Amino acid sequence: MAEAPLPAIRALPSWVLGRAAARGRALVADALAAEGMKMWHHVVLSAVRDLAPVAQADLGRSVRLDPKDLVGVLNDLQLAGFVVRAPDPTDRRKNAVSLTDDGDRLLTRCEKAAREANDELLAPLSTAERDQFMGLLLRISGTDG
Repeated sequence: MAEAPLPAIRALPSWVLGRAAARGRALVADALAAEGMKMWHHVVLSAVRDLAPVAQADLGRSVRLDPKDLVGVLNDLQLAGFVVRAPDPTDRRKNAVSLTDDGDRLLTRCEKAAREANDELLAPLSTAERDQFMGLLLRISGTDG
C-alpha cells in the first residue's frame, strides 16, 4: 500500500502543529459564531476588559492588530453597544475604549464558548497531558505565556 502523500512534510512538527492550530481555530470560530462574534472581535473585547480604559493605539499594539483593522472591529463593537470610546482622561486628544455591561456579558459567554471549543480540541488528552502540552507549547511559541 502506498504512503499518504507528502510523508516528509507530514512528519514535520510544524506541519502537525499547523493542522492542530487550524482545527482549534475552526472550533473556536464556530463557537464564537454561535454568539454572533468573530475571532478578532473576541480578542479585542478581551483586551479592552483587561486594559480599560485603554487608548485605541495602545489597544492595537497589545493585540498586534493593524490600526485600520482595529478601527473596523471597534466600529462594529461600538455599533452593537459592546464598547464605548470616549476622550482619554490622561490625554484628551486620544480615545479611550471601555467595555459596556452588554460587552461584559457577551465576553463572558464568548469565553465559555471558547473554553468549551478548546475542551473539544483537547478531549483526547488527560488533564496531566493537557498541562504538559500547554507547557510545551508555551516553550516553543516564543511568547511570554
